[in-house]
Amino acid sequence: MKTKEDSPIVTLKEVKSNAKVRALIDGANALLLAMGYTEHGHRHVGVVSSITRYILEKLAAEPREVELGMIAAYLHDIGNVVNRIDHPISGGVIAFNILDEMGMPSAEIAKVIGAIGNHEELAGQPISLIGAAMIIADKSDVHRSRVQNPIMETFDIHDRVNYAVERSRVEVDTQAQTIALELQIDTRFATVMEYFEIFLSRMVMCRRSAQFFGYRFVLNVNSVALE
Repeated sequence: MKTKEDSPIVTLKEVKSNAKVRALIDGANALLLAMGYTEHGHRHVGVVSSITRYILEKLAAEPREVELGMIAAYLHDIGNVVNRIDHPISGGVIAFNILDEMGMPSAEIAKVIGAIGNHEELAGQPISLIGAAMIIADKSDVHRSRVQNPIMETFDIHDRVNYAVERSRVEVDTQAQTIALELQIDTRFATVMEYFEIFLSRMVMCRRSAQFFGYRFVLNVNSVALE
């Protein structure tokens, strides 16, 4: 008898085209927009998924691990459709139901929801290869394109810091064993100190995630290395 473990492999392409996934990500971003948060919709999860793939491929992860990392990254913020508070937990539950319905083997679902449930700095930690890569990818997506507030005069510190970042790029150096986040910040809109005011805990989590691979995390702001 055929079991779920014999089911066809679930791909990122299938997850992205799933109507429930698309609707829930739209709903999550709409909820956060109403609360005044930066963009957490298809753009953000797409960027995080791509950076996760880049990190895992540079670390020579197995192709299926790379795919699972991209799937976890695409679904990591889906729990915001319920509430910002504890969204990694609710997101893991939602992702379980969707992926189970799509026929993903339970062992793979466990990897995906474990990464989702541990991606926030308040209660999460790098617990796997895909989880650590996704954390770095998520925390590195700082850019003015994430600002959803159209009125600059009403920007809060999160809007100003994101708007100030003109370029954000992750670089993995396998020889030096470093993972660097390179930022170009326009200090007319926010200072480097303000960046650290809201992102310090996230950078600490990136450092812990890089250490999970045996790498060092380096932050380069306006061509100045901060380790």
